[in-house]
Amino acid sequence: MTRKATTGARRDPEATRQRILAAATREFSREGYGGARGASIARQAGCSERMVYYYFGSKRGLFRAVLEAIYLKLREFEYSLALDHLEPEAALRSFCLDVWRWYGEHPEFIGLLGIENQQRARHLRESERLGELVSPVVGLLATLVERGVRAGAFRSGIDPVQLYLTIAALGYFHLSNRHTLSAVLGEDLGSPARLASHREASADVVLRYVAADRSASDGASG
Repeated sequence: MTRKATTGARRDPEATRQRILAAATREFSREGYGGARGASIARQAGCSERMVYYYFGSKRGLFRAVLEAIYLKLREFEYSLALDHLEPEAALRSFCLDVWRWYGEHPEFIGLLGIENQQRARHLRESERLGELVSPVVGLLATLVERGVRAGAFRSGIDPVQLYLTIAALGYFHLSNRHTLSAVLGEDLGSPARLASHREASADVVLRYVAADRSASDGASG
């Protein structure tokens, strides 16, 4: 680490911390938990390896901070969604497409979740910020479902947690397994055209899952 970098770290510790966090996110996403190296993170962040552990304590603490940061990004995005002005079906489709696009724009999220699941979520469970990381999305979906039921667009009895799991799975699986699926199916499933097609088809699946049985209501009225 140069004298200039050392001075910069002392003058702006938050900027240094953020550079380390960004470098660690790239390193863990690319190399996995076992393959990530403090020296590589330090080199990318423009600081010493000692400085990495000064800010984050250990590799375990650093990975926990990386997870917290990416979950907070997702939470901030979810809070930014404005759906109340749309009809229930359009709002749910918009929600699905926006969430899936966010997944695609943040491949590090997909990689980090894979790593943390291999770790049995031990870093998340250790986080003192776990309460902050709780997603508002289930409550958002519950409100949207209630609105759709009242409008006669959605069936009753929809579990918003199960709905969220279905939406997350449809978006996540395609991205997390795109390399193996592309090899097996002989097609680039990560191409923009294929991603757009998958998202639209998946949104149709979600909307059919929640749709009210209009034929039954039509029969009852007749």
